[in-house]
Amino acid sequence: MNRSKFDKRLGNILSRRNMVSEADLDNYMEEAESESCSLTQVLLEGDQVSESDLLEVLSEETRFPAVDVFKVRPEKGVVDLLPENLASYYGVVPVSRVANVLTLAVSNPFDILQLDDIRIVTACEIRPVLSTEPAIRKAIPEIYNRGQQMVDDLLDDMNEDEMEVRENAIDDSRAADLGLLAEESGQAPVVKLVNLIIVQGIKKKASDIHIEPLDNDVRVRYRVDGVLHESLRPPKRMQNALVSRIKIMCGLDIAERRQPQDGKFQITMEGRKIDFRVSTLPLATGEKVVMRILDSSSLSLGLVDLGFEEKSLEDIYEAIARPYGMILVTGPTGSGKSTTLYSAIREVMNVADNIVTVEDPIEYQLEGVNQVQVNIKQGLTFAASLRSILRQDPDTILIGEIRDQETVEIAVKAALTGHLVFSTLHTNDAPSSITRVVDMGVDPFLAASALVCVCAQRLARSLCEECSRPMDVVPPAEHLESLGFTGEETGQLDLLEAVGCQRCSQGYKGRFALLETMPITNGLQRVIIDGGSAVDIEAKALEDGMLSLRRCAVLNALKGRTSLEEILRVTVGD
Repeated sequence: MNRSKFDKRLGNILSRRNMVSEADLDNYMEEAESESCSLTQVLLEGDQVSESDLLEVLSEETRFPAVDVFKVRPEKGVVDLLPENLASYYGVVPVSRVANVLTLAVSNPFDILQLDDIRIVTACEIRPVLSTEPAIRKAIPEIYNRGQQMVDDLLDDMNEDEMEVRENAIDDSRAADLGLLAEESGQAPVVKLVNLIIVQGIKKKASDIHIEPLDNDVRVRYRVDGVLHESLRPPKRMQNALVSRIKIMCGLDIAERRQPQDGKFQITMEGRKIDFRVSTLPLATGEKVVMRILDSSSLSLGLVDLGFEEKSLEDIYEAIARPYGMILVTGPTGSGKSTTLYSAIREVMNVADNIVTVEDPIEYQLEGVNQVQVNIKQGLTFAASLRSILRQDPDTILIGEIRDQETVEIAVKAALTGHLVFSTLHTNDAPSSITRVVDMGVDPFLAASALVCVCAQRLARSLCEECSRPMDVVPPAEHLESLGFTGEETGQLDLLEAVGCQRCSQGYKGRFALLETMPITNGLQRVIIDGGSAVDIEAKALEDGMLSLRRCAVLNALKGRTSLEEILRVTVGD
């Protein structure tokens, strides 16, 4: 029974007992609805009924015993069962435990879904007792404050690495702290497991954490260096508790299990903030959760640190040095486009410039940059944001992604009227980005005039320096030439292959970026204006000296930086 139904039941009880008139009750119900609070809160704050009378009546009518939460003294082990942030979220207080039955003070004993969630989290059967919501809210900090010494003791027992974590309790901004997570580790198995999953993800330098419900258990996988690796197999009985715990950290609706949800939370580790973007998806076997790890420390990298070939670096530095024009970076999701664009923004940042971004979502906070979060539900689309940004006297504009005709037309207009514009597209290579822009409705002449450089990017895994070795069997020269090696190169090959050791497990350690840069030369402009196809544009770009993605990968394989297998994986179809 949700709050509104419980309020109606309470109103009927009070009206039947002549404690509140029908007219007054209607007013109180309207006030509760408008203030998004409970009828109990409205009645108590308006002194319309005393708390003791209210509890007495409710107890008689519902057959649930009442309790004074200010007089309860739950033992340490009982408080440990339910972390403070969960108690605040649910609006409940643990009272006592006998065997496997937890007595819980609640304001609505008929909220079955809430009680079921708490049962899963605490691994106890729940016995509800009655209190009022205002009393519970007031009692929570008093009850949990007595556990502060326990928190201090836990911090004292942590190892040196954990001691470097600076405590920052969960607040309204949904920011959490690894110190708090570590504190909660001893309070419930599910909390301990979620903390372990998060910490392992950070230590493995994973980009994503997948928690997948299977028929008989739950699979936890980490995407490390672009590839998913299985790590844990928690029991099936912990599935709902794991998802509920993560939802609570994000402020999502625990009761909603049939619709996808998106949220976020933040932790602080060793002085650096790490954001998590969370997505839930209902499957036939339960809810799947994917957590994207956004470590802002990667933003400290300059373009020169991303591993680009010298030719690619020269092209992109020349492009961002232009006072106006459009620079596009294209590639699939997870190819490092955002990192490259953020690094480029850092290169052009100047205290005298007004830099504005429009993103969906904002992945990283950039100091000194004005960032706009797209909100489609409120009508704040990419196009609407751009129109407003152009009235804000911008020097440089970053558009998270060009998705429609209106956005690309405004972006081209901005580039042609004295602004430096950065954005991304989802195409396979640089030449096809041109035809994509034209297909979206931009006149070829305007596209050729606005664009100064188009880049395509992929992320390739670096061979582990500890265990990589020369290939036992090198493919025939004809096969290598079809992959992009020259005849001269096939005659003096010393290619390395992945092996795998304790340091890397898979034969690879870390990633670097491959960047196909296509400066828009005068010759390319003519091809574009004449309506040339992607093939025509590519031919002219190669003639002008463009390094293709495949060629960039080949050059890195020749340097011993990556393997032939990795070349095929990241440049298939290119």
